[in-house]
Amino acid sequence: MKLIIQIPCWNEAETLATSLRALPREVKGFKKVEWLIVDDGSTDSTVDVARACGVDHVVRHPVNRGLAVAFMSGLDACLRLDADLIVNTDADNQYDARDIPKLTQPVLDGTADMVIGERPIDQTDHFSWLKKKLQRLGSWAVRIASRTEVTDAPSGFRAISRDTAMRLSVFSSYTYTLETIIQAGHSNLRVLSVPVRTNGDLRPSRLVKSISSYVSRSLVTILRVFAIYRPLALFMWPGGILIGLGLVAGIRFLYFFLTADGAGHIQSVVFASMCLVLGTLLVMLGFLAELIATNRKLLEKIHYKLRTIEQEGRN
Repeated sequence: MKLIIQIPCWNEAETLATSLRALPREVKGFKKVEWLIVDDGSTDSTVDVARACGVDHVVRHPVNRGLAVAFMSGLDACLRLDADLIVNTDADNQYDARDIPKLTQPVLDGTADMVIGERPIDQTDHFSWLKKKLQRLGSWAVRIASRTEVTDAPSGFRAISRDTAMRLSVFSSYTYTLETIIQAGHSNLRVLSVPVRTNGDLRPSRLVKSISSYVSRSLVTILRVFAIYRPLALFMWPGGILIGLGLVAGIRFLYFFLTADGAGHIQSVVFASMCLVLGTLLVMLGFLAELIATNRKLLEKIHYKLRTIEQEGRN
């Protein structure tokens, strides 16, 4: 069994050595433990620091492509290197590397396909009160969208089985954390959370430049992935509400028209027509999106089969 610990990096020369020194070279259940970094277009000495610290593999992007792309590049490289299990962590030493066995054990036991490290958010001093509440709210939204029990959705500290890595596809360039959980949940993969420890803050987060920006981007990511995996529900609910409002307004007009003078209620006809037309359009979009989603599921299966054949060809 081979474990590869991957770290996406972008200009992490100041903190990477601290993170690498904490990584284990031996983990229970694995004969080999290797380290891999994904240099996402760094302009500092990130790669030199990595090689000086004994990193086994370096994947380089010529320009900065974003955290999500770097994460997927790492997974692809780990698969090519015949990793049986992949652990993803951050270059700023946020997560305590001593908890890596806690992440890998459920996958080794066959009880999980992906394990997410749950940070002690309420006890993290450098998280503001607002950020703590938003983290909880965001995790709740991801649980609803993914139909999983993940308690810390934005956590990047996670273990992923080989089979799961071959199934994942990330569309966003901003972050992979929320999207991969939602995709895993809708692919009937077993996602588990385990409590992990964290270290002191070495630098400010580059992903959360401001609370408003993080919230808006996270909401867009959740909505986009929801539209990909549950499009009928996404369009059907607002469409049904609009159709219901249109019917109520239309019945109201008919009541006054038949029992009294309906001339003064022409606005109800306009409102009812608008709601019925928009609601019907949304429902139709929902059915079309559902057909596209079905086609996407078939493409995912083909993609997984191709990856499987590619891996078998290497072996």
